Amino acid sequence: MIGRRLLSEGLGTALLVATVVGSGIMAERLAGGNQAVALLGNTIPTGAILVVLISILGPVSGAHFNPAVTLVFAARGDFAWREVLPYVAVQCAGGVAGTAIAHAMFDLTPLVVGITGRDGAAQWFAEAVATFTLLLAILGGIRYVPHAVPWLVGLTITAAYWFTSSTSFANPAVTLARGFTTTFSGIAINHVPAFVAAQLVGAAGAAGVATVLFPTSER
Repeated sequence: MIGRRLLSEGLGTALLVATVVGSGIMAERLAGGNQAVALLGNTIPTGAILVVLISILGPVSGAHFNPAVTLVFAARGDFAWREVLPYVAVQCAGGVAGTAIAHAMFDLTPLVVGITGRDGAAQWFAEAVATFTLLLAILGGIRYVPHAVPWLVGLTITAAYWFTSSTSFANPAVTLARGFTTTFSGIAINHVPAFVAAQLVGAAGAAGVATVLFPTSER
């Protein structure tokens, strides 16, 4: 039932973004100006909620919560192209709603235009690498250890928060949603398109590599 799956995707993405933005606000307030501590406080909840959300909503909708994941699945023939646009639409809408939810919990204006600069070739490359790593983890997990996919995704994002210069957005819907906050996890709204483009390049690269590492005949 498509309505049930769309509800799952929208709700899951909203809760994911609410966690990313909300934990960022809390971490920044408690870190006393220590950016490393703030990032750690943002990282752990994000990885944790991914494990939870994918575990409980994966059986409902596949728990994509990410347009790059949806597009790769469709390109591989594992997802119907006619459902890509509805999935992407509810992921983006859910993500923006998640930002509003986080802001409301901390008594902030529901949505504001992001101004945090995240620009330049290094950060674009980092987003491509982060998304490549995430998609490869998902596709490899589906092939070899499908029961472990929630943990693989959560741990990949946890690691990528720290080994990438961009702190691993790795998700176009989440990137858009984070363009509507000026808090710790935000991004300037005019820097969103370049991040999304880099993410899609990374996702396409992972899909290509996965066809060699995990060929269709073996799936």
